[in-house]
Amino acid sequence: MTRKTKANAPSPAKRRKAAVAQRQPSPPRAQARANRLSAAPNGAKVTIRRLRSQLAQAIARIAELEALADTDPLLEIPNRRGFERELNRSLAYIRRYHASGALIVLDVDRLKPINDAFGHAAGDQVLKAVVAALARHVRSSDVIGRLGGDEFALLLWNLSETDARAKAVVLEQAVDQLSFAFRGRTVTAGASAGVAILNAHAEPDRVLEEADSAMYVRKAQRRHEG
Repeated sequence: MTRKTKANAPSPAKRRKAAVAQRQPSPPRAQARANRLSAAPNGAKVTIRRLRSQLAQAIARIAELEALADTDPLLEIPNRRGFERELNRSLAYIRRYHASGALIVLDVDRLKPINDAFGHAAGDQVLKAVVAALARHVRSSDVIGRLGGDEFALLLWNLSETDARAKAVVLEQAVDQLSFAFRGRTVTAGASAGVAILNAHAEPDRVLEEADSAMYVRKAQRRHEG
């Protein structure tokens, strides 16, 4: 009886094989696991592509918002912040390469009476016409900015002081020649311009103040002349 029992009992080798077989997953489970492992890298790639796309969109949106923050929404030229940034860059370039330039601050005359008499839409029309007139008399490399209200600034490259002052007169005349018809009436605006020369020793705040002061002197002179 004892021998028969021993003969029927599985050998140690068979027991080990049975245990291994029990631990191994069945074919369907093994295939599913393999599929998950093979799919993981593709899923990671898809996630990375999606995150890169979202990052690119975020960067583009940030650039768009920064541009809007530096641009006057009505006139589509640099606002004060944008112009001051350009002025800082230009002065850094002038200091490094010993270049030259000029800053002209120009104030539109009689804009407030036009706004009061015909509304701000009329004033906006005047401002747009002023910017167009200024753009016709400067180069594409020059910069026109709106400092606020009816005050503009122009950053002009490679001009001597004599040329800069002559250019200021030309810009005044270009605005003086504009005329507008509102409610059956023809009105004109006018402009007064002040000049500051840019050199290696110029500082942004100082040259803006200098050109602004010169503009007010010129405005008083024109008022006296009129």
